[in-house]
Parts: sequence; C-alpha cells; structure tokens
Amino acid sequence: MKSIDTLPIDNRGTVLLVDDESMVRKSTQKWLQLAGFEVIECDSAIQALTYIDEAFSGIVVSDVKMPEMDGLALLDEVVSRVPGLPVVLVTGHGDVDMAINAMRQGAYDFIEKPFNPERLVETIQRACEKRRLMLENLKLQQHLASSSGIDSRLIGMSASIQRLKKEILNLAEMDTNVIIYGETGTGKELVAQSLHEYSNRNKAHFVPINCGAIPESLIESELFGHEAGAFTGAAKRRIGKFEYASGGTLFLDEIESMPLNLQIKLLRALQEGVIERLGGNQPIPVDLRVIAAAKTDLREEERFREDLFYRLNVSQLHIPPLRDRIEDVPLLFEHYVRMTSEDHHKEQRHFPEQDIRTLQGYQWPGNVRELKNIAMRYALDKRLSVADILFPQESQLSSSAITAESGQPLAVQVARFEEEVLRLSLQEHKGNIKAVMDQLDLPRRTLNQKMAKYGLNRADYTD
Repeated sequence: MKSIDTLPIDNRGTVLLVDDESMVRKSTQKWLQLAGFEVIECDSAIQALTYIDEAFSGIVVSDVKMPEMDGLALLDEVVSRVPGLPVVLVTGHGDVDMAINAMRQGAYDFIEKPFNPERLVETIQRACEKRRLMLENLKLQQHLASSSGIDSRLIGMSASIQRLKKEILNLAEMDTNVIIYGETGTGKELVAQSLHEYSNRNKAHFVPINCGAIPESLIESELFGHEAGAFTGAAKRRIGKFEYASGGTLFLDEIESMPLNLQIKLLRALQEGVIERLGGNQPIPVDLRVIAAAKTDLREEERFREDLFYRLNVSQLHIPPLRDRIEDVPLLFEHYVRMTSEDHHKEQRHFPEQDIRTLQGYQWPGNVRELKNIAMRYALDKRLSVADILFPQESQLSSSAITAESGQPLAVQVARFEEEVLRLSLQEHKGNIKAVMDQLDLPRRTLNQKMAKYGLNRADYTD
C-alpha cells in the first residue's frame, strides 16, 4: 500500500469524472476546474478503475447509464476496493428506488440530470472533505502502527506534544526533581511514568501517590511508614512510599493539597536524604527522585512553602491542554477506540467525517481523560455517534428534526426521514419490534418491509 504521506491533496480536491458522453464530460470538467478542482477524465468505468486504490486522494463522480459497466457496478467495485471512498452518481434516468438503492450500496450522493452546477460543486466539495478526513484517519492509523518508544506512550503529532516528548527525554537523564503542570485529565502521571522509564532509575519502583485523595490523618503514615503501635490500629510495621520508592521515583500528584506540617517533613527528607517512620527514631536513608504535579503555579498557592517549592522546582514540564492541540484529537480517539475494541473482542468502528468534525470542534474541558471515556463508549455501542455521547439532548433533537435538502427530490428526502424515524425508534426501544410497532402505529409486515428497504437490522439495536 502506498504511504499516505506522499499523497498530493489539492486544496479543493481531485475529481475522477466518469461519463461516456464526451460533450457532457468536457463541459462538466470545465465547470469543475473553474470551481478549483483537479479533474481526471474517464470515458468508461473500466478506465476509471485503473485509478482506484487506497492511495487515490480524490472522489468519483460517475454517470449511471454507460456501456460495458454502468455506474452502479462501478460503485460496487469502488466500495469493495476502498470502503468509504465517496462516489457521487449522476443520471437522467434515475428514480427514487434507484437513489435509495444507490445510497444503501454506499453512494455518497445521487444527483439527477439536468443538475444545478452549483449543487454539484457543493456536493463534490463535501465529498472531497470527507475523503481528506478519511486519508488523515488512515495516516493516523499508519502512525499508530509504526509508533514505538515514547511515541507509543505519549500519542500526538502536534508541535506542542513533540516538544514535550523532547523535554521528557532530556530531563529523564538529568535525575533532577521536576514539577509537572497541567490541567485535570492531561496525563500528568503518564508524563511522570515516562520520565521514570527513560531514566537510569527505571529498574527500581515508580511509586505514585495522590496527595489530595488521602485523608490528612493518614498521609504521613502513607509517605513515611510507621512502626508497630505508632497509633491505634498500627498492629505491625509498615513501609512508607518514600522507603519503597528508594532507588526509583516518587510521584506526588496534586502536591498543592499537601498539609503544611507535612510539607516541612517532606522538605527535610529531600534535603537530608533520610526519613523516620511514624513512631520511630531510627533515621532511614533514601535515594529517590521526586516528581511533583500541580494544576496551578505553586508560587501562587499561599499555603505552599516557598522553600519546598524551590527544592522541587529544579525543572518544570508544562502539558498543553487538549484544546490547544486539537489536531491530535483524531489520533488519540482512534487509539482508545482500537484499544477498547481489542480489550472487548469487538470489531473496530471507523468513524465518519461528521464524528471527526464533532471531535475537533469540542473544547475538551476534561482533556485526554474525558476523550478516553468518550472513545470507550463509542467503541462499545456502534449505534452512538460522537454527538450522541457529547450532546445527548441536542443530538436527539437534531436527529428528529425535519430539514429540507436543497436539490434533492421530495420523495428521496421523505425516504431519508422515514429511515431516521425508524432508526431512532429501534434505538429507543432497544430493538423491541412490538414497541416500535405500537409507537409508530405500523403493522408487523409493513415494519418488516421498511426495515428491509433501509437495511435496518433489529440485532444492531439490542443490548
């Protein structure tokens, strides 16, 4: 397969124009070229197929009625070779049933002659955008498949994440204390793990502790351990996180929430390289690297000791929020969908261009953690779009709304709306045919006929 990196993608896109009538083909070609598209002419479907493979960067616009191989047969062959490649069919002999069948076979759109040139250009532009997104998605898949080392841990190709990877690899070798700054869900622990794994301490333990998740009465024992009888319930000696991490790395997440009295003990341990277990008097030497993480600048925290800040602040790393590297969103989403599918032995979903637009148009206040959760739900329920998950109420309203489509025959629009109503009802009732019949007031035979017409399968909607 050709590498997607080498594909020449025009600003407006490439159109493979297939029509056996020379005059129609030439006039359409000129119109599309004036609109800014690169056009490849073909006088037959057989000739057109010589251009079709996974690396073809354009779309297909084909007449239906042609000798040897007609447009519908061409559509079948294109779909089998490159699933999802947009094919727009144009005919003067079409009817509603042909349009619906063509859509079911995988046609991107269906336009009747004589067509409005502006309508054709608009459709082609949308189809080219879909193809561009498909190629970007394929490029992401190739990148994931070839990733290794830190690229397989910190996923992204944006300038900010590439810079972060370089900083991690440089700091990993220095064996200094580090403060990691980042919003909730950006992956601070993953960055800390990477610092550990690429350091000389990677043979010893990486020990994470969330300072904000442990009750203040227990955090001292958690960090420094305790001797038997040190307090009620301390039946035996316990090794603390500092001692357990000796030789390796201690990661203190949400360090800004650490109690003030414990900050003093932490500072002493870092300065002297020794600790004492709670209830004990024996100094215990420790050799470790401390990586701290905070959501905001520790210098702005009134209850955080300045001397401890300077002890920790030998180096800093700043993780960009996901909204500032939105180009990485499809790659991350693809990664988590693939992981979830493999973990649950499900066939991986391939998300359409509308889902990609929704992903890239969202601000991701929960950052990568939120994206991972959305990807898991998306992978496990193929009935849901990204919008269904992110905006459930708005999605339900927009899905059930009737909107007119310019240039489409009324019968085609009615058929599409009917299909959507059936799909929503099946989804709402989880494939319960009796409930769908009652809600839509349809006889069983009529419902079966309509489900067959639109390719709706009850099994796709059951839990």
